[in-house]
Amino acid sequence: MRKTIIGISANETEDSGEKLHHMPINYLPQGYVKGVQIAGGLPILLPIGTKEDAKLYIDQIDKLILTGGQNVDPKWYQQKPEFDANLMLTKRDEFELALIEESLKQKKPIFAVCRGMQLLNVALGGTLYQDLSKRQPETVIHMQDPVRRQVATHSIRTKENSQLEGVYGRKAMVNSFHFQSVKDLGKGLQITALSEDDIIEGFESIEQGQRLLGIQWHPDFAYEELKQERQMFRFVVNEL
Repeated sequence: MRKTIIGISANETEDSGEKLHHMPINYLPQGYVKGVQIAGGLPILLPIGTKEDAKLYIDQIDKLILTGGQNVDPKWYQQKPEFDANLMLTKRDEFELALIEESLKQKKPIFAVCRGMQLLNVALGGTLYQDLSKRQPETVIHMQDPVRRQVATHSIRTKENSQLEGVYGRKAMVNSFHFQSVKDLGKGLQITALSEDDIIEGFESIEQGQRLLGIQWHPDFAYEELKQERQMFRFVVNEL
């Protein structure tokens, strides 16, 4: 029986640290791979490459997962950075924007997590809050570190009859590891989850035949301990 092929965007660093002899590496949090495997899918890692590479990758996969990581370069939504430039990786943005463009052309489903959700929103004409700590009053801690990644720290409420309601119910607790978030929503999207302080935590496509799902939390961090996050991967692999 053929497995659903899930392309997962990989990250890279020029210095992997002392344990790996400071080598430049491509990498991916293991939770994405394990989550897809547990759900019955076949994960394929997509390292940063060219726009031409992006088309070839999308040709070969069934669905795309856009992963977390660096801040999105604000130039993509006509703003200047309000943060350290070391916190972004523009060549990663360029490659993943090409993955998004080709996925939209081919009507391939996209599941976008954290940074991935933010980049997908920008690709569709939306904007971001560059630094949530400047948004007052700060009633929810959206960067929970050093609290363990598996721990859910704030609640979300989902939209009735949304895909997210089907997985999480009308209210759920989720983890939170982000400095940025969606501000103005991109074209063809609808809000389907909000945090207690009304930050957009989830969106879905309203376009017929275009299956897009973005979430701000990390199921890859908590799939082992939280049933709801395993259910999220099962939904992405088998239903999205």
